[in-house]
Amino acid sequence: MRTHYPRTPHLPWSPGAASDDVRVVDLSGFHGREVVVTEKLDGENTTLYADGLHARSPDSGHHPSRAWVKALQGRIGHGIPDGWRVCGENMYARHSIAYEDLDSLFYGFSVWDRAGRCLDWDRTVAFLRGVGIPVPAVLWRGVFDRQAERALRALKLDTSRQEGYVVRTVEGFGAADFGLRVAKWVRPGHVQTDTHWMHAAVVENGLGPAAALWAVRSGSVPDAAALMDAVGVTDGNAAAAAEVAAALGVLGRSGDERLTGVLAALLHRSRRGSLAARLAAPLGMPAARRVADLVGLHTRLHRPYPDEQRRTGLVRMSWAVDLGVLHALAGALAPDAEAREQVDWSALHAEEAGPLEGLRDAFAAVDADAADRCRAEAREAYAQGRITTVEEAVAATWRWRSGRFPKLIHMVGPSGSGKSSFARALPGVDAHVSLDDLRETRGSRADQKANTDVLRAGLDRLDTALAEGGTVVWDATSLNPHQRSLVHAIAHRRDALTTHAVALADADELTRRNAGRAHPVPPEVLGAQLHRFVPPYPGQAHRTWYIGASGTVEEEA
Repeated sequence: MRTHYPRTPHLPWSPGAASDDVRVVDLSGFHGREVVVTEKLDGENTTLYADGLHARSPDSGHHPSRAWVKALQGRIGHGIPDGWRVCGENMYARHSIAYEDLDSLFYGFSVWDRAGRCLDWDRTVAFLRGVGIPVPAVLWRGVFDRQAERALRALKLDTSRQEGYVVRTVEGFGAADFGLRVAKWVRPGHVQTDTHWMHAAVVENGLGPAAALWAVRSGSVPDAAALMDAVGVTDGNAAAAAEVAAALGVLGRSGDERLTGVLAALLHRSRRGSLAARLAAPLGMPAARRVADLVGLHTRLHRPYPDEQRRTGLVRMSWAVDLGVLHALAGALAPDAEAREQVDWSALHAEEAGPLEGLRDAFAAVDADAADRCRAEAREAYAQGRITTVEEAVAATWRWRSGRFPKLIHMVGPSGSGKSSFARALPGVDAHVSLDDLRETRGSRADQKANTDVLRAGLDRLDTALAEGGTVVWDATSLNPHQRSLVHAIAHRRDALTTHAVALADADELTRRNAGRAHPVPPEVLGAQLHRFVPPYPGQAHRTWYIGASGTVEEEA
């Protein structure tokens, strides 16, 4: 059933309200609730369904500015459940504000289910991203109270470029409560043209570099040159990207799953060790990390693998990447018929090798560290075939639910990536084992001549600290699996919860930081570290934190 979008009431302090507009007179629907404030875009209100679309009125007719969004609906309609609707702004035509750097020509701001209920904001963002639709910029989020109201009243916008903002509750709501849960602020004298935009020549708004990424998320044929510009690379395999995009279309993949597969195909010649750091800024860490892991894992499917171990291997890979995307990538990049046959055979096994669903909810009531330990142990037991259900996972992990085990935070990353700064800022650390500190006590932190003795002393300190319990940080580069295995052996013997804290910064940032360090490493040493760097995959420790250039955890896997 087609449904028109309700009129959004103006906030009491909105200067753009006309005499016939609706104003909110009672803000009690916001008070005490978490709200999100997003930029109000100057477009045409449009609603998408599984089988069509309309502007604000369900009987809206054709207009040239609606052709682009009709094509978008044709690409993503299969991803909208029957009876649901996606509401947003068609930004194709310029109205009163000229946009030159849009992520897409359609932005979504609400999703309504079959029962006529607006999804909560976080589910809205996830759903829209999953079909390839961005949301307007978030300007503020928090609990609405008198202080928050004062902050919003004082919020300054560039009214030459921004129409206003919209406030809505983060929690979902029914249609009957719309007027209590959503309100807007609009700039004064908003309409600044003499002729209504629908009766004037259509002038298209401008797109920015990120639009190429959103186009792929929504199912468009990849524009290899635009994608490379968006992520800041100059060399890519356009043919492979197009082939993987077609394969993912058959599989019904959209959103970040489709984008990561296409980018992994485009950039499959890149070194995995540097790829996630390079892509983190344009993509965000979770998607950047998955692109890098797809690049690193896909060649494994080209090689023969013992069938009795295949399911275990595939389940472990599923902790890092989507298996359907991985097989599509491996198939497109198979070097010969034999490798392609191995991929096809693996794909048959992958149908029964997905991750065990429901683990997060199963341990939601357990202390955070204990819950992470239980989930990790359950995932591994499931990979080995020792359990098959969430109920069995709960029963098999009782021994770790108390949280009485030592904890190891294992720093990983090249010099200057921010490991030590991150480690020193961690709360609740009982012991800090730094190989640089041990070298300094021997006379010079730059002296690499006694590395074997320094490593042995560090491992002895680690063993002693874990035996005493508490939280211990291991601070060294730990660039490859062999170096990490020495630390893991001790952690395993002491039954420690092991966290990989992987610091990722691109080469240019590392070079800049190195120049300003109190103890810089020689440029050739830093270059060698980057060449040798093999980041761990999710699942190679109980949990993995990916630390971005900001120095904060940007993904936990």
